[in-house]
Amino acid sequence: MRRAVTAAHAGLILVGGFLTTAVPSASADPPVPPVDTPPEVPADQWRTVFAGNPMILNPHVTAVESWSRTGDGLSVNFTAGPAECFGVHATVQETAEDVMVNLDGGVPPEAIGRMCITLAVPGTLDIALDEPLGDRVVLAAGSTLDKPR
Repeated sequence: MRRAVTAAHAGLILVGGFLTTAVPSASADPPVPPVDTPPEVPADQWRTVFAGNPMILNPHVTAVESWSRTGDGLSVNFTAGPAECFGVHATVQETAEDVMVNLDGGVPPEAIGRMCITLAVPGTLDIALDEPLGDRVVLAAGSTLDKPR
């Protein structure tokens, strides 16, 4: 009898959880992606330099950990896999006040079918800007679930 009551309580808890999470939101606005302000750091010569690749497959948000100034823009720093098996693509929105970087990572087409190892690689990607960075703030759009903000 005790087992049946416990199971019934567990069922009510689960149903209650489903009911509270299944209630639709009244807002019609699309969700706004989180925005982060990564720190500026000196350039790191030991990072693997990635080339931007808009053809990456299975794109997913890759966290911008920090950034550095370059002659005509900036370079963003992130953690990725080996360059033979991992690619990145950045999109940038510039205003007079800030530079918003959205960095996606994924699989380059040439890596399909290739044996790849799991290895954390400190990477960097150079990004050219339309105007000099100056005093503008660098922002990173998006976030990853495994890295708390």
